[in-house]
Amino acid sequence: MTKADIIDKVYESVSGLSKKEATDIVDSIFGAIKDTLKKGESIKISGFGNFIIRSKNARPGRNPKTGSNITISERHVLTFRPSQIMKKALND
Repeated sequence: MTKADIIDKVYESVSGLSKKEATDIVDSIFGAIKDTLKKGESIKISGFGNFIIRSKNARPGRNPKTGSNITISERHVLTFRPSQIMKKALND
């Protein structure tokens, strides 16, 4: 599913909403999520799951092409943990 598909779903689900308004709503939601994650804060959407920012320390690695040893830099990664409701919905 793409962002355009989500916009179409919102447009079809909410009567009286123009396509532009549906686009603005989806963009606002994604913008709010992105801004919150940039601040390093977690996001919990009840019945859906949690988006969590984790820090990974620098560590040794190897370039698979050349086989030379390198250092993988420190970075932040985004993880998603589905809620129990979501897990149950996917497995039923």
